[in-house]
This record gives sequence, C-alpha cells and structure tokens, in this order.
Amino acid sequence: MQKNWFCLGMMSGTSGDGVDTSIIKTNGIDQYELIQDKYFEYDSDIYKDIHILKDKIHKIGDLKSFNNELNILERKLTIFHAEVIKQLNLNDETIIGFHGQTIFHDSNERISRQLGNGDLLNKLVKKTIVFDFRRNDILNGGEGAPLTPIFHQLICTQKKIKLPVCFLNIGGISNITIVKNLKDTTELFSRDIGPGNCLIDSWVRKNSKKKFDKDGKFALSGTKNQIIFEQAQELYSNRKNKEKKSFDTNDFDISFVRGLNLEDGAATLTDFTASIVSEKLSLYLKKYNQPVKEILLCGGGRKNKVLIKKIKNYLPTNINLKLIDEYQIDGDFIESQAFAFLAIRSLLRLPISFPSTTGCESPSLGGKLIKN
Repeated sequence: MQKNWFCLGMMSGTSGDGVDTSIIKTNGIDQYELIQDKYFEYDSDIYKDIHILKDKIHKIGDLKSFNNELNILERKLTIFHAEVIKQLNLNDETIIGFHGQTIFHDSNERISRQLGNGDLLNKLVKKTIVFDFRRNDILNGGEGAPLTPIFHQLICTQKKIKLPVCFLNIGGISNITIVKNLKDTTELFSRDIGPGNCLIDSWVRKNSKKKFDKDGKFALSGTKNQIIFEQAQELYSNRKNKEKKSFDTNDFDISFVRGLNLEDGAATLTDFTASIVSEKLSLYLKKYNQPVKEILLCGGGRKNKVLIKKIKNYLPTNINLKLIDEYQIDGDFIESQAFAFLAIRSLLRLPISFPSTTGCESPSLGGKLIKN
C-alpha cells in the first residue's frame, strides 16, 4: 500500500505580495487531499525590498552586484516563512515544500534564482525541507519552468475533468498546461505565453498607492491609446527569443505607456496583455487534432474581470473560459498545492518536469532535500 504524506506547500508568486500556503495529504503519485489553504501577506518592508531589488536586477551580473542586499532579503524572507510555519500548528511528520521568492529568471542563460535559505529554514522549524525545485531541470537542459503541469494532470484525475483541457494560470506571468491524457506525462504540454499581471501591477505600483488594479477598475475607467497599443504589439512580435518556454517579469517593461495617466495606462496595458495571451492561446490550441474547448482559469489574474473579458473577446467564440473554482478548488492556491505535491515527488525521487513541459532532455527529479 502506498504511503500518504502530509506536506505544506509554500509559494511566493512574481507579484511579491505574500506567501500562499497549502497543506495537503498525498502519495505523490495519483491522489491528494486538501487539508487547508491560507494566505500570509508580506510586511511592507519585505514587499518594498522585493520590488526595489527586482527593479535593479535585469541580468546575471546584477545578482553579483547586489549580492549583499539579496542575502539580507533572503534571510528576512526565510524568517518570515519560518514564522508562518510556526503559526500553522503542523504535525511532526509534515514535510515543507519551500518554493521561495523568484527574484530573477533567465531561461536563455539557464539560471533561476529563488530567495529562500532551505538550510536556515530547517534549523528554524526543525522539519524536513524540500527547496531549490528548478536546479535539476536546468542542469538537465530545461528552462526551470513551468513546474505545475503534473499537478494539473492530477487535478484532472481527482476532479474527473473532461479531456483535453487547458489550464490558464494568470499570475505575474501567464502560462498554460494542456492535459490530453490522465496517465501519460509525455503528452503534457506547458509553457509561459506572455505577461499576466506583471505589467498592470508594475504600472499601478508606480502611479498610485495601490498594489494592483482590483477587478480592473482603473482599466475600466481609462481609454486604450490605440497608437501606443499598436506600436507595442509590433515591438513584441519582432522581439528576439520567441521560442522561450519560460519568462521572467524582466522580459517585459511598461516604458511604452510612459506619459499616459493612471487609467489610460492601465487600459492600454490590460488590452496589450490580453492580446498577447489570447494570440498565443489560439496558436497552441490549434495544434491539437482533438479540439480543446475548455480553458480553466487559475491565479490572481482570473479576478481581473476586465482582463478576462478582453481575453475572451480576442478568442474564437467556441472556446469556453471557466474558473477552476467551479471544481471546488480555490484558484488562488493551485501553485502552493502543486509545490506540496512536487515536494513529495522530490522526496520519493520521482520526476517533476518533462521534455514537453520545460524542454529538459529527460524527465527531471525535483528539489533539494534537507532532512530533519
């Protein structure tokens, strides 16, 4: 009989606003049970430090230049995660899946830096820690992301979702997973397809006291600048490295809307984001003989009603957008649940990424293990 493990998955997204936590019970293979989801917001100092550093780090050399600041922030973040763990009253056997805070990701250079000290966390909470999930994939020729597809496949099994189906996760970056088969990992397809919330969030942070455009209200009250929008589309279509499977927020910038007011900038960036996401979605969905007609929306961006409406308007009319929440799964916590599942797979020495998901040469094992 397969053993079931308790695991706490901790995910800090590219929005850098806090930590999503999920406790699950799973055998790491074909079943899981959700115990609890909970969100913990970063304090204002950590939030500010993350975004100041992200604005400074644009290339590999910057990691060295700002090494001291990164180490200070990494320690703060690790202590924050430890305090969260202590609040959750976990049983003694619970494993910790510790994603950390992504500060820099460059798939071309095969580097992905997540801030989070697994050794320190282990000392602070006296629990087995799994962290540094992307390294093995990168060493195996992959881009280090996306890593959630095998969990999406498990969701389809657990919730009896009709296949083929497409998951669209809109976090800071937008990524998709297409599941065609409940067993065969070689048929999983996944990749990042463009910006998600990152452009809109960045614009709102720089031009208001808000962290994001809640429900798309700024965009709704603004007017898209058609000339700037078309110029931005042309620049994006002519960019280098079009075949990347994974993006960083550094792959996009908001300079093209400089000079617009808050609302018009939000409207233009929202439309720009929707146009890229829908174009790439349409492109990949067309590649399948058996048509994918349902798209399950996950991540914080699914709550931006204006963004979702614009994506839908750009897509063919036969495509149905549906909230993952309709399957009794909170769409805010898919990735924290996923990293709990990936931690147990790592513990069991089972692969977490595949050639069809990250571009790795062969199925890759998961994170680094520090036993208690």
